[in-house]
Amino acid sequence: HTMSSRRDAAFVDINCSAIPETLIEAELFGHQRGTFTGAHENRSGLFEKASGGTLFLDEVDALNLSAQAKLLRVLQERTVRRIGARANIAIDVRIISATNCDLAQAVASGRFRPDLYYRLRVLPLHLPELCTRSGDVSLLVEHFLRVKSERQGRTTVPHFSADAMRTLNEYPWPGNVRELENVIEYALALGNGEELGIEDLPLELSES
Repeated sequence: HTMSSRRDAAFVDINCSAIPETLIEAELFGHQRGTFTGAHENRSGLFEKASGGTLFLDEVDALNLSAQAKLLRVLQERTVRRIGARANIAIDVRIISATNCDLAQAVASGRFRPDLYYRLRVLPLHLPELCTRSGDVSLLVEHFLRVKSERQGRTTVPHFSADAMRTLNEYPWPGNVRELENVIEYALALGNGEELGIEDLPLELSES
């Protein structure tokens, strides 16, 4: 987003699995005052807020079929209608969607609309599991050490000992990058010096 022609507009992200099904449409498309209990004012949805920029739909497979149908219409018509409103609002949004499930299987089982699947599947990017790209572990460790250290206000960025790095590289990482990030934060919480050792890693890593 920041390297595109849309960088001056908003990047809006939403975790579709974290919002109740009864509220997802109001979050995406907005609503008019009095449409439902708690709707005390007119509110723009995320599509309107992202207009001119990018909308990132994480865990897009969590959308129910009703929301999927309305999402498809928005993508085709490039307009959005708030819940309870009568007029459409023109939008210009680039969609990036992500999921950790096989959408083709979700389509086959009837959980995901095939027309929406093919509408979203313009430029698919497959990110392999961390255990299959061990060369990335060292780069990610270096990145998270720097970011976490800056957030903690450390004047220097610690590093892992050779044994600890070997352990990190050989671990299968069933939780992928999120697990690695948490392990780095754990090590920084325990380690006080400039070098972090195996003893500063969580038990499941240190025992391995």
